[in-house]
Amino acid sequence: MIRPALQDERFLADVEKASVETGRLHLWWLGQSGYLIAWGGRRLLLDPYLSDSLTAKYAATDKPHVRLTERVVDPARLTGISVVTASHVHTDHLDPETLRPLAASNPGMRMVFPEAIRSAVAQRSGLPDDRLYGLEAAVPGRAGILTGPDHVELDGFRIRAVPAAHETLEMDSAGRLICLGYVIRIGPWTLYHSGDTVLFPGQAELLRPLGIDVAFLPVNGRSPERRVSGNLWGLEAARLAREMGAAVAIPCHYDLFGFNTATTEEFVMTCQQRGQGYSILRAGERWNPPAS
Repeated sequence: MIRPALQDERFLADVEKASVETGRLHLWWLGQSGYLIAWGGRRLLLDPYLSDSLTAKYAATDKPHVRLTERVVDPARLTGISVVTASHVHTDHLDPETLRPLAASNPGMRMVFPEAIRSAVAQRSGLPDDRLYGLEAAVPGRAGILTGPDHVELDGFRIRAVPAAHETLEMDSAGRLICLGYVIRIGPWTLYHSGDTVLFPGQAELLRPLGIDVAFLPVNGRSPERRVSGNLWGLEAARLAREMGAAVAIPCHYDLFGFNTATTEEFVMTCQQRGQGYSILRAGERWNPPAS
């Protein structure tokens, strides 16, 4: 099994060490699509999955979720978290065994998510309604009026919802997208967390004017035999990063479950061919971008 770069006490010590450098942006990959972001003494979690709930759920089925990388940290030990996002309802992005310990250890924690999955978020997180912030996003090239907000600002994090197609731009009966990505403004930095997505028309054009500094993009791809909704292949993720004008692309959604992973080789090769900045992280590893 893959050992995280930093794990448990060493990981927590690194988070505390970074907390004194309030003028820098700090981020850690937590595995799958999860990231811890710290800026100015504030902490944001993006789509954390820090349990073995899926391994236990599918252990006796024909689709076992065998873990490839050890867990970075017990969610009950993460403190100082003010905001947590969920891009969609799948458990590796909205996990009750991660969210409930986090909520217990972080009084006042709030969640941002697609409005279309509000009931699932409330049930899995256990948070009261006044700490739940559902967002919507318009689909490029489609007419329509949003019935709710497309952005929110919480504790200095300005979070804007954008569409995600996992593997289609799927909507609920009210016409609201079920899967979202997020563009997050933190101090001088703009981050894009795509959530689970494939390419869709107008995606790069939507993101290009936003000045993305760091893009977190899945690279595990998609294959029918996996029997799960798929994502960008590494080649596609690198091309999308280049087309949106992201300064740095960081791949994710690999090396967690044996049946649904890919290598980063295609992503790295394409970034190098196209002059796209990138960084490959180990689970639990901290990354600091150059000064903005």
